[in-house]
Amino acid sequence: MSTGSLQARAEGWLGNNDVRLLIALALAIGGLYALFSVVLGFQLNGTVNTLRRVAFLSAIYAMLALALNLQWGYAGLFNLGAAGFMAIGVYTMGILTAPVTASPPGFGLPLLVAIVGAILVTGIIGGLAALPAIRLRADYLAIVTVAFSEIVRLTLRAPEFANTRIAGVAFGTGGATGLSLPSNPIRILFYTDPATTAPATNALGAAIFSAVEPLGIEETLVIGWAYVIVLCLCLGLLYWLMIRIGKSPFGRVLKSIREDQQVTQALGKDTRLFKIKTFALGCALMGLIAIFWRLSGGYASPRMFKPIQTFYIFIALFIGGTGSPTGSIVGGALFASLLFEGPSFIRRVVAEYLQLSNAPDTLVSALAELGTLDVTPLLAYSVQDVSISALRLMLLGIVLVYLMQRHPDGLLGHRKAIASSVALSQQATREDDNE
Repeated sequence: MSTGSLQARAEGWLGNNDVRLLIALALAIGGLYALFSVVLGFQLNGTVNTLRRVAFLSAIYAMLALALNLQWGYAGLFNLGAAGFMAIGVYTMGILTAPVTASPPGFGLPLLVAIVGAILVTGIIGGLAALPAIRLRADYLAIVTVAFSEIVRLTLRAPEFANTRIAGVAFGTGGATGLSLPSNPIRILFYTDPATTAPATNALGAAIFSAVEPLGIEETLVIGWAYVIVLCLCLGLLYWLMIRIGKSPFGRVLKSIREDQQVTQALGKDTRLFKIKTFALGCALMGLIAIFWRLSGGYASPRMFKPIQTFYIFIALFIGGTGSPTGSIVGGALFASLLFEGPSFIRRVVAEYLQLSNAPDTLVSALAELGTLDVTPLLAYSVQDVSISALRLMLLGIVLVYLMQRHPDGLLGHRKAIASSVALSQQATREDDNE
């Protein structure tokens, strides 16, 4: 069978079915990592953990791209302060759930109540931040939002708020040290008392752990995969919600604002109110997704919410294409699996299977050895933790330049969203046929 016929069959199977496209993408990414792990002789636990981390990051960045797509892709709101609103959501949840006797103290509320409170607080702050900034053009709005994000991060980092008391209420952000968060809530499915150091398994946990025990898979990996499955369900729900919003009258007004705000105002729409609602909703979603992100680790620190985090989300959105919910998921998955996690995976492979000498101190020293046709110093320099971060940024820059040159609309941004709730062109064709 020729390559052309296989490609034609694949395109025919995918067609315009976005669900099939997303399933095929997930299988391709998972298969690629699994293949490399098997070929390189990784242990089963290592392979399962690698797939878990890739799936986890893909789900998180896909959801963040969907939330940002609501603001930028639908309404044209250039929010460069996403990291700040993520921090507000995480820290609000952490402060609300922290025990009153802890250091720093909190309010001791249940996790679900704290999550709802964090969503409301993040949405309200997002709406209030949008009030003075929403009148600005896209570039000035970006400056204001990134400045607001840095104000939030530096406030959380300030020692004055690490352990403070306001109006007689004691609480704290932990300052530069960070804030402890509740343990992975999925543990309650497997243990009777997940908060203890050595919890006893319940019936479900005992059954699942005994089933995977012959394979040698650790309990922590099972819990991690259960959390990933829950995240994928949340991703599916958010994806459905974004599609519904895009096809609703509210979503059509947002797209009209993005294309021409003056025309939308002339049609009698209060564009300022629509933009404030959209900005607040997007910020609330970012806060919720950030909670999902940090609950897996049980810890949050201000350094996790630097402006580079917002840049990552925009790259994921640009890869898939703005204005397309499916493109947001595709971009988030490709960014997380190939650009974000890919360099770290390559570093582990190179470090484990190549006997590398001590790494040179500078890139110039590493490149100088190429004159003797010895690439070992360059490889040793490249697989350092610091160099991996620089390599990731280089890859992001290359991909961004390529997209701007070859695919300025992203992989799926070329799709045209139907503004009407009915297919007008199809209706017109039927009327012509009847004549």
